[in-house]
Amino acid sequence: MGAPDNIDAYAPREIAKRVEAAGIAKANLPTLQTLMLGLLAGAFIAFGAILYTVVVTNSGLGFGPERLLGGVAFSLGLILVLVGGAELFTGNNLIVFAWVDKKIPLKALLRNWGLVYVGNLLGALATAVAIHLSGITAMADGAVQETLLRIADGKLSLSVDKAFIRAILCNVLVCLAVWLNFSARSVAGKVLVIVFPIAGFVALGFEHSIANMFFLPAGWLAGSDLADVSGVVLNIFVVTLGNIIGGGALVAWVYWIVYGRN
Repeated sequence: MGAPDNIDAYAPREIAKRVEAAGIAKANLPTLQTLMLGLLAGAFIAFGAILYTVVVTNSGLGFGPERLLGGVAFSLGLILVLVGGAELFTGNNLIVFAWVDKKIPLKALLRNWGLVYVGNLLGALATAVAIHLSGITAMADGAVQETLLRIADGKLSLSVDKAFIRAILCNVLVCLAVWLNFSARSVAGKVLVIVFPIAGFVALGFEHSIANMFFLPAGWLAGSDLADVSGVVLNIFVVTLGNIIGGGALVAWVYWIVYGRN
């Protein structure tokens, strides 16, 4: 029996074409628009991060179920980015597809990444401050604040090699979520394909550079001893490099080899 021709999704080769077209469009966005959309994405990921923090606080579900539920909650961030429209650095690592296919120059790729990265940082930082001032972390008699502290301290306690590998694995799943998003023909389809990869990377404890731009400052505002700023910078730098390899090489480049070369 042949494969049905009425599946409500784009085929993988069509996904590749859509990803490349989106990459070309993103690389040519005006500077202010790129920066503002980057700022929004940083805030959106921060919303997902604080929702994750609240959901896993005092859940009593046990290790695995708690992390899975938290991962589903964190998916809010990427849903807002992809359905609402914003520019996320980790997702934009897929622009590598258009670059290796020689549809955009390296300069355009790096320009997009730089602007989006700065926007993501500003959005995540601003949201961390807003969350702190809102008093949300005082909920559950301060238990949410304690959870934030544990998250921040746990990230800073990771060795460089572990943070790097976790970052690679993280953006494989994040970019696969973005890739699958291009297969969907409806909002419901987009949400469905986003949730599982994102819940997976969160539950597995992988490292996302933009999420860390929220968690580490939020942890500091909550009282974590982050006096060694170099440790924060090192963590975000290492995780950023890992994310680029995971999304840019292991997803975008590999899919280009499969679907783009010919």
